[in-house]
Amino acid sequence: MGMSTTAAPPASHTPGTTAPRRTLVAWYFYDVAISVIDALMITFVFTTYLTSSAFGTTEHTSQVLSIGTATAAVSIALFAPLIGRLSDRSGRRAPTIAALTGVCVLATAACFFVAPAEQFLLLGVILLSAANAAKELAAVDYYAVLPGLASAERVGRISGRGWAAGYIGSILATTFVLFGFVSPGFVGLPTDDAVNVRAVALFCAAWCAVFAVPLVLSLHRRERMLAPRVTETSNAAGPLGPYREIWAMVKDLWHTDRTALFFLMASAVFRDGLSGIFTFGGVIAAGTFGFTLAEVMTFAIAGNLAAGLGALLGGQLDDRVGPKAVIVGALILVIAFALPLLFLDGHTVFWVCGLALCLAVGPAQASSRAYLARLTTAGTEGSLYGLYATTGRAVSFLAPALFTVAIYISGEQRWGILGILTVVVLGLFMLLPLPDPRRRDVKPAPDPTLP
Repeated sequence: MGMSTTAAPPASHTPGTTAPRRTLVAWYFYDVAISVIDALMITFVFTTYLTSSAFGTTEHTSQVLSIGTATAAVSIALFAPLIGRLSDRSGRRAPTIAALTGVCVLATAACFFVAPAEQFLLLGVILLSAANAAKELAAVDYYAVLPGLASAERVGRISGRGWAAGYIGSILATTFVLFGFVSPGFVGLPTDDAVNVRAVALFCAAWCAVFAVPLVLSLHRRERMLAPRVTETSNAAGPLGPYREIWAMVKDLWHTDRTALFFLMASAVFRDGLSGIFTFGGVIAAGTFGFTLAEVMTFAIAGNLAAGLGALLGGQLDDRVGPKAVIVGALILVIAFALPLLFLDGHTVFWVCGLALCLAVGPAQASSRAYLARLTTAGTEGSLYGLYATTGRAVSFLAPALFTVAIYISGEQRWGILGILTVVVLGLFMLLPLPDPRRRDVKPAPDPTLP
């Protein structure tokens, strides 16, 4: 691919072995760290705060937030491959994870200064978008560590445990914020000028920093002791050099092994469908099934618990039957339990089907990450996970667009579910022809960056 190295870039941990428990725990903790940004800042608390009447009309605040979200998505799509490729070349992932997590923490903490007034709306959207983009870009190198944590026979359960840890972390944080900051507010923060809501940003920043530190320190220690610094020469020089190298890698994969490329496309589609379930689940619960805000929050906590348990169990199955079987089974369950919501009413129906959906979403997400881990080879982990992020962002419009179109055509919110299911079914059909990655004879070189 037009390059040469004098030292091995990051690769997998020694084949057939598993990283020490402290390294695995540090990796799990990072999932816990970033879970609060999604759960509290992006989903439940801060976006709701920014779209409240204090910042203007619903239409105006929603438009500004949408522009910020789209800008963050474009930034992630553009820079994720670059982040992954540069870390592959340098042989070090700790500096990038530390720097980007630091940006995420600082931007999140600064959200505390977004007072409830129209002139602070743009500041709030910029800070929230920056935190989200930094988190997603840091996740590229975080995911790229996964292939080095264990052999291919155990990587599924490790991915599942990490995803489960993230869900459990978001449950604990959401529960604490709900009762400590909102109602009854036992922390005792004043509600004037929304201080109690703005303080959630400080809580999330502190949470993220504390749980991210173990992974950064663990990687930094091992990279400093064991990893030789890579001196690489490349025919693709200049600012666009890494992108040319990534394109060369893509062309090489197209000619030699297309499984990774086809999986990136298939997973991008079904992951967008799965994201749509969480994105619009609360909206459907309130608008179609008549849930109150408290009931939606209660369901969110229970749903995260179900998704965490599903990821944990799915990870165990992943190593036994393979990631493809787990993903296919999970997507079929998603379809089976979403269909009744189109025709049945009542809180009980939503609770049963909704929790079943969450239970299936967890393993599909975790095994998707593990599937790609089994396709990586020495020096391609960051690049592939960068493309994983980019392809995901490239099709992230599908579920929201089809959700909206289905509602427009039918005139009823509940039929938006059919739009999301269409994306899931499309991703499932794209995945079915792909092989089980465990049958591939891939033997990566030892990774000097992990113990």
